[in-house]
Formats: sequence, structure tokens, C-alpha cells
Amino acid sequence: MRAYGPEYIHTIGLFGHGGSGKTTLTEALLLTARAISRTGRVEDGNTVSDYDPDEQRRRMSINLTIAPVEWENNKINLIDVPGYADLIAETAAAMRVVDGAIIVLDAAGGVEVGTEIAWQAAREAGVPTLLFINKLDRENANFFRCIEQARELLDESVVPMQLPIGAQREFAGIISLRRQRAWMISEKHDGGFVEADIPAELIDLEQEWREKLVDRIAATNDNLIEKYLEGGADALTQDELNSGLRAGIANGSIVPVFCGSALQVAGMAQLLNGILDSIPSAARNQVTARDLLSGKDVPLKAAASEPLSALVFKTIVDPYGKQTYIRVFSGELSANSTVFNPRTGKDERIGQLYMVRGKEQTAIAAIGPGDIGVATKLGDVSTNDTLCAHDRPLQLAPIVFPAPAFTATVRPKTRADLDKLGGALHNVIEEDPSLRVSRDAITGESLLSGQGESHLQIVAERMKRKFAVDVDLDLPRVPYRETIRGKAEAQYRHKKQTGGAGQFADVTIRIEPLPPDPNRQDPLEFVNAIVGGVIDRSFIPSVEKGVRAAMSEGVVSGNQMVDVRVELFDGKMHPVDSKDIAFQIAGHEAFKLAAQKAGPTIMEPIYQLEITVPEHYAGDIMSDMNTRRGRVMGMMPEGNGRTTITAQAPLVEILRYATDLRSLTQGRGRFSMTFDHYEDVPPHLAQALIEAQKKEHSSGH
Repeated sequence: MRAYGPEYIHTIGLFGHGGSGKTTLTEALLLTARAISRTGRVEDGNTVSDYDPDEQRRRMSINLTIAPVEWENNKINLIDVPGYADLIAETAAAMRVVDGAIIVLDAAGGVEVGTEIAWQAAREAGVPTLLFINKLDRENANFFRCIEQARELLDESVVPMQLPIGAQREFAGIISLRRQRAWMISEKHDGGFVEADIPAELIDLEQEWREKLVDRIAATNDNLIEKYLEGGADALTQDELNSGLRAGIANGSIVPVFCGSALQVAGMAQLLNGILDSIPSAARNQVTARDLLSGKDVPLKAAASEPLSALVFKTIVDPYGKQTYIRVFSGELSANSTVFNPRTGKDERIGQLYMVRGKEQTAIAAIGPGDIGVATKLGDVSTNDTLCAHDRPLQLAPIVFPAPAFTATVRPKTRADLDKLGGALHNVIEEDPSLRVSRDAITGESLLSGQGESHLQIVAERMKRKFAVDVDLDLPRVPYRETIRGKAEAQYRHKKQTGGAGQFADVTIRIEPLPPDPNRQDPLEFVNAIVGGVIDRSFIPSVEKGVRAAMSEGVVSGNQMVDVRVELFDGKMHPVDSKDIAFQIAGHEAFKLAAQKAGPTIMEPIYQLEITVPEHYAGDIMSDMNTRRGRVMGMMPEGNGRTTITAQAPLVEILRYATDLRSLTQGRGRFSMTFDHYEDVPPHLAQALIEAQKKEHSSGH
């Protein structure tokens, strides 16, 4: 493939609900553009996009994949993006680097959850968007129902550019409303078509929808409106329709709809032409970067003469090295050159560069302005890094990845897995920045957070296949805590005589609760109130150490005790037998005795949730929150038919909320959660925790 200037490059993302046919559409577009000689099938695992073994086994896309085609002396970089909700990080990465988005709808399924997610992402990113209604040859396919749903659930600006001829098994071709011609499906199903007159029985329908389209196009420009009002739809030339269409798509007042069947390779040439007509090339996409020398934002054009600004938007790590996917927004990135990475403050050597189509790589001399490509074996370069010139450091706006919504513990299955776990987790996070790894300071568990249970399961399978690390995923232990609600005193004498030197320590302590303070770092306030030297000063830290050990074990449920003030005010010692270990034991036991008398209670973590759902689900969400011992704190309309509910709920009740919310809202809800405070566990639940602790203790675990 030859090098193209930015005015001839279009980077287009294929987004939509899982199963809408994006990967098959990519195959059909590649065949139509003669980039491949025959189409593969998702079911057979031989498509250009789904080349990863996990994708082939699951028969679904997991990673975004690049598949460039040449069409009408232009280069179109197609990006096939996974549609499954748990893989939304791939949507975020692709949306940041595309010039335009095609949102694919299943003609039978209509507007589904993934359609809405992709639409929202495109709108938030300000990306020009068109819709493609696929699978018109499928049973229950209904083009006009899809249009109606899209206008109702996405935007009133949705307007067809084409109409289907026939439906389901009778689907035979498409009508162009701009050109007023019909394109009949070629019997070879190779992307070809036969141009024909519009069937007589569809002329009235074509006129009705053409009027709606031209009406919208004319509204983009005062001159066009004037001409349209004077002479009607036929008064506008093809060039005027095209320029008005581009303007409407750019400002969001027109969302054009194309249609066809990827499986039949029908409507593909028209869709490729539609991309060139509808979506601006990379040359028209001006980007803004932060100039790190001046601290100001500067506009940059997609031109080789501009300073280099390139964004790393995806990283693939395997045992053989690292592939770094890059979009060059301005300037040119050359092979065998040196660039600057502002994040590390270091220069990075660029070796070989490649154009990729699926897993196929072709060496290239440079990635030009507006284009995308892959670098291999880069050192300290990660997703979201900007690559630029050392003497002109620039920072591009990063990809905003979604916050994790589900957390699981990661337990290596064998000692060998444990030894390799850290490296494997580092690699999967480098590949997928929407993941988070942490360690629970209280339970000591290793935690992995992502978008949902399926997301983490995919990651676990990837770790096993790529890095030979086998892990079990489970729900994390809830970090319960204990505290006291009253005051108490206790005295404990430790005396042990075993021939020779014995052990002796006697301590008396007073304990009381401290008011909760989220900023308190130490769960214990220890006060030495010994007077008269009844306990030597050297043994005071030993008593404190014993108290801390007792607090870490808890007294009723085996959970750490917090917010306690302990005053050591009396005791005795022996000139020979008193030693450090004796006072540790005495402090430990005295605390346990006092705590039992001071109203010990179990506390649970309470989290604050922000749940955004379509407003007709708000009642269901609030009812569900009540069943989880949650409290709804407020509701706020978001516009566009969505509502944000703020609530508080115990962590134990919302460990699987990512999965449950998806079920409650058919996948249309999203939420974030943050720790807020601790509260006492209700007595009946506290008793169950105490019984569980006793059972665990008696079984020796």
C-alpha cells in the first residue's frame, strides 16, 4: 500500500452492540476494496479482525483491530471495535483516534445496549457519526423499525441516505435517495452491484424519504434553503447536497443512515463512498496539544511540516515483545529515529514501523500525519503517552478510560504461578489501562478491578495463555472492623514458672472509644500513665505491642479493632522474671478482657454510589437499593432521558453490583462507587459473622 497524504486518509471506527456484525462488515469491506480475495467467518475463526486465540475460541471480538483499505484513491483505516459492554475500554481508545464512527445496527435487533453506549461515546468525543443497518437479509429484519428506534433513542437527526429493496429473504438491493438510483445485489456476492431504475412500486416511498433528507441538508445553509424553497429538492446539485451533508454531519444536525448486508456483501461500495462523502479526512481534523515549554494549548494541523505529535492508543504485550499502536496527529514519525516521551522525560529510540491489517504486518518507512501504524520493541512507552520532538515537547489529551466497576481477588494456583504473578499483572494492565491492581491493607488479598466479571475472566484466560500464569478469581473478603462503644478496665497477670528464669508481668489498663475520624492513620491511641515506676519504662512498648496484636485479631469476629484509646495506668514487675515477651502477653490478654466488657461491635464499610440509568429504571433501582440495606440520598435528572441516583450501601451487598445493574437495566445503567465510612453491622447479621468466625477458628483455618 502506497503512502497517502492526510487529505486522503480517513480513520473510521466500527462500533455497536456485540453480534451486530462489525467483524463480518469489516470482512465485506475488505473484499469489496479487493484487500482480501475471500471473506472469512467469525464461526470459523478465520477473519482478519478476530485473530487472537481467545477471540477465535469465544467467537467474539476482544481487542480493537486495524484493517486499512484503499478506495477511490483514498486510504480508509477501518478499526473493528468489540461491542461487549465489559470491553468498553477498547471503545474509549478507538474513539480517541478516529476521524469518524460507523455505528452498526442489527436490522432485527434494532437499537440495543451497545448501540446506545457507542452513540453516547461518539457524542461525548464529538466524533462525526453515521449509522449502518446491517443484516437486512435476516429473519425479522425491519429497516423502518430501526429508523424509528434510532430517532427515538439516539437522536431526531437520524435520516436515511438509502432505502432497502425488499426485506429478509427478499432483500435484493438498495435505493440511493441522493442519486435516485437503485443498486441491485450482484449474484457473485463479491461487493459488486448492478445499477438500475428504482422499482415502480417504491417510487412514492423514495420520494417521501428523499424529501426528508433534502429538507435536512438544505437546513444546513441559508443559500441552500433559499434555493430549495424556490425550486424544490431537484433544484440542488449533487455537489450542493454533498457539501450540505458534510456540514450537517459535522455539526450533528444530520446523522445519515446507510444499509445493506455484510454477509451478502451488499451495500459495501456505497458505504465506502458514503465514508468519503460524509466524514472529513484527517487533513480537516485540527487537534490541540499542550506546549510543555509555554504551558499553552496550541492548534496543530495534520501536516508533515508541523511539529510531531503522536498518541499511543493501544499496547499489546506477549512473551516475544511489545506492539505499540500509534496515531500521528501532526508531523511525521520515521523508522530508525529518536522521539521524546514527556511522561518519562526521556528520549525513545524508534526502530521498525509497520502498517498492520489484522495480524499481518508490512514494514513502512514512516507513519505520516493523520495515519496510524505500529512500532515494536519500544522500551518505557505506554498507552496514552505522547511521542514528540525533544526540542518541542507536546502533550496530547489522553484517552479517558472508564473507572473499574467490579473487583475480584486473584489467587495463584501454584507456587510457580505466584512467582510469575506480578509480571503477568503488569503486562495485562499495560495492555488494558481500565484494569487496576491493588492490595487490601486489612485482608492482605491481591485485588484485580475491571469492568465486570466477564472482563476479569477474559484477563485471567489471557494471563494463562500468554504468560503461563494460572489464577483463581473470587469475590474479595469484606474488610469488616471492630470497635468498642463503652469504657472498661481490666487487669491481667502473666506468670510462668518453668525451672530457671520464669516470666512475670502484671498490667492494668483502661480503654474507651475514640470518635471516628477518616483521617486517623493509627487505629490505637496508646497512653502511658504509669507513675512511681511500677513498670519499668523499657517494658511500656512491650505492653503496647501486645495491645496492637490483640486489636489486629479483634475480639468477636476476627477482624481488626479500630478507634480505641488505651491507657496503661498500673502494674507490677519482677526484678528477675519480667521480660519483653511477658509484658506483650499481659498487654494482649488485658486488652481482650477489657474489650469484652466495653461493648464490642462489628462495623462494615459503606460505599457511596452514583448510578446513572434511563429514567424509567429509576424506580427499580431505588427498590433494589432498599433490598440491599441501601439508602437513596438523592436523584438528579441528567437530560437525554437519564437520571443519576446517589445512594449509600454496605459493600457486602454490592460486591456483584456491576453484574446486577446490567441485569436490572438491560445493560443501560452505569455506576461508580467510592468508600465513604464505616457503620455498625445490624445485630442479626453481626451474630452470623461471629458464628462464622467461631466455625473457622474451630476448623483450624
